[in-house]
Amino acid sequence: MSYVKEFATIDLLLSSTHETRGVDAFALTLIKAERQMRRLVSYLVYQFPCFQQSEVDQLREVLQKNPCVYFAGLKTGFDEIYPRSVEQLIGYKYKKLNLRLIEAGRYRNKIFHGQLTSDYLSRHELVGFVCDIREWCKTLAEAAHKELQYNGFDRNSFRKSKNSDLYKQFKVKFVDVNSYKEFIKKSMENPKKARAGTAHTQTAPCPP
Repeated sequence: MSYVKEFATIDLLLSSTHETRGVDAFALTLIKAERQMRRLVSYLVYQFPCFQQSEVDQLREVLQKNPCVYFAGLKTGFDEIYPRSVEQLIGYKYKKLNLRLIEAGRYRNKIFHGQLTSDYLSRHELVGFVCDIREWCKTLAEAAHKELQYNGFDRNSFRKSKNSDLYKQFKVKFVDVNSYKEFIKKSMENPKKARAGTAHTQTAPCPP
């Protein structure tokens, strides 16, 4: 699934006359950014020779069933695996877009919890967030496709690269599902949520 097709739903929402089109597009765009990051991490992990089709269900389960992994943790996981960070892949746009994503996440969490935000967000402001998050996704998708031959939007992230030696340049090594599970716990969990034993606002489990 290409970047353009992935965001076709957003375009339909924004071009509609629905009263809630701004907040709906805002929330859905954030979900898509999180899903892209999740798929990119899954793709990297699956490049290790120890993982084949028989391990896909386990790999999917250990990440999706962890209630303490959010967007920031997924980004950290990518950075700790791949030699080039998300910031390096996105380039000069990273600082601005990352700050916008952090801000958007805070607003989204309040909206999902039914809380009033400290600042009233107009539809115009919500659409502004949508544009910036889309720019993040598009820029990351283009860079990831160039380097990894996978952009995070095609549905099956559990696929092998044409470069069978891709994993050899990674900064960590996985030998089985348990080593991946430990990596998630050490590097990707939100420590505050893990200690509290509670889940923060999350999106529904994402398809591979």
